[in-house]
Amino acid sequence: MSRCRSPFRRWASFTKARTPSFLSRGRAHKPGLTSVSDYSSRVSTDTSAVDFKTTPAAERASAATRDRLLANPGFGQLFSEHMVRMSWDRERGWHDAELRPYGPLQLDPGVSVLHYAQAVFEGLKAYRQQDGGIAVFRPDAHAARFRRSARRLALPELPDALFIESIERLLSIDGEWVPSAPEHSLYLRPFMYASEVSLSVHPSTEVTFLLIASPSGSYFPSGVKPVTVWLSEDFSRAAPGGTGEAKTGGNYAGGLLAQAQAAEQGCDQVVWLDSKEHRWVEEMGGMNLCFVYGAGRNVRLLTPALTGTLLPGVTRDALLKLTADLGFKAEEGRISTDEWRAGCEDGSLTEVFACGTAAVITPVGAVKSAHGSWAVGDGKPGQISMRLRQSLVDIQRGSAPDPHGWMHRVARIV
Repeated sequence: MSRCRSPFRRWASFTKARTPSFLSRGRAHKPGLTSVSDYSSRVSTDTSAVDFKTTPAAERASAATRDRLLANPGFGQLFSEHMVRMSWDRERGWHDAELRPYGPLQLDPGVSVLHYAQAVFEGLKAYRQQDGGIAVFRPDAHAARFRRSARRLALPELPDALFIESIERLLSIDGEWVPSAPEHSLYLRPFMYASEVSLSVHPSTEVTFLLIASPSGSYFPSGVKPVTVWLSEDFSRAAPGGTGEAKTGGNYAGGLLAQAQAAEQGCDQVVWLDSKEHRWVEEMGGMNLCFVYGAGRNVRLLTPALTGTLLPGVTRDALLKLTADLGFKAEEGRISTDEWRAGCEDGSLTEVFACGTAAVITPVGAVKSAHGSWAVGDGKPGQISMRLRQSLVDIQRGSAPDPHGWMHRVARIV
């Protein structure tokens, strides 16, 4: 094994906002409560440099070993050789940034995140391009959502530039772990958590940020296949005023029982309904849903509006734009379970699909509920769904123009 030399030549200092803690961002009129408007607007503009330390892994995987692992990486089981770590506290802001070998964490049993789940994360992908380079899909949008999630969980906001620079630094040394096979990619997982050692319930005064990378194979190794979904009427994913629009682990943990219920009913995924009436469609698992009406030039795509209980998907946003680019009507609104069933039965609703980072688009072929079951169209992937999917994948792979500037190129490995 040979020692790795980082190809990264840009040692310019980062600029960062010294994000104060949740409690220092101003108070509401009621004692002890923090005003949402104050919280979201009073981020200090004071800046200082964040210097990165680089510690390459002493031993690197050989090209042969790496190629063998990348041939069938699965999802979330294989990791690249390095990670980014950074600390935050109320006095110094973001500091001690380091690109270091991937490895286990040592946590005190009293660390706050283990008890009160104050943590947020993101998920985005780096793709091998047609020319052999590497590009990341919409890191700016993911950085913005990461800040919004942090704000909701009373965590410090990581500046967008520092979020993106962390990705660039990791890819500069681990870029060879970006697969080149069709439908394969390098999944990037930035996350931050409350690392203060305390059993007191309060926003943590110490926070740790980490960025890891996981080579990922095709979500549909044998081809895109529609899923059967279960309409959950016993459980709710989120409620108004809750954390539904934040990307935080508790939202996912709270959905595991409903997912198990769906599996018991012979379904692949669970569809979440609104928490008040259990009537209005919201999401599928951790993905946004889209409904296609009509055919030909009269196609209309509808997706549930962002009401504060749904995660604002980056892929969802891209597909709304691509739908318009293809000359179809795209809109945000509401659809009830009764309307879903009636539309499928009278033929006006022709396709349904879920969308997200992992699979891009997942067609929905059938629906089950406590009140009956029905098919969506002919139960096969729809023409519009697959056309949208291919259009987005082509942009991500660099085989089609990128009119919206979504792909962020990173330094080539040298």
